[in-house]
Amino acid sequence: MDVLLADVEGLFDLALTGGDLATDDGLRTAVALSLLSDRRANDDDVLPDNAGLGSGDRRGWWADAIAEIDGDKWGSRLWLLCREKTLDDVRRRAETYAREALAWLLEDRIASAVEIEATTESRDVLWLAIAIERGDGTRIADRYQYVWR
Repeated sequence: MDVLLADVEGLFDLALTGGDLATDDGLRTAVALSLLSDRRANDDDVLPDNAGLGSGDRRGWWADAIAEIDGDKWGSRLWLLCREKTLDDVRRRAETYAREALAWLLEDRIASAVEIEATTESRDVLWLAIAIERGDGTRIADRYQYVWR
């Protein structure tokens, strides 16, 4: 699987090695895609009002409609937080959305545990600390940045 790497500003890009796409075991890339892809909003979610446009766009991935498992969805609802303030409630929602996006790791037995902690270090940046323990006891830990701009 091709690898996505985050730079110091938290922006992701494909990694190159010797002029070819770099690869990894896929877990870090799968986690990044799960968190940073837009899951379709639930019917009861309040959609962010983008500059007063009120588009009503619930986003989501088209292939959710043909998922092998009924109700299986890809991505996260973190995008719903784009117009929120950096409050404790918003951090808790970010953790809930990240947990929801990564639930497949536990369901598919790729991980035995997933730990998530959201923090804000400035008023426009939310950090998600994600630690994943695999069944063999190995552990990976990364931080992902969500920017309110």
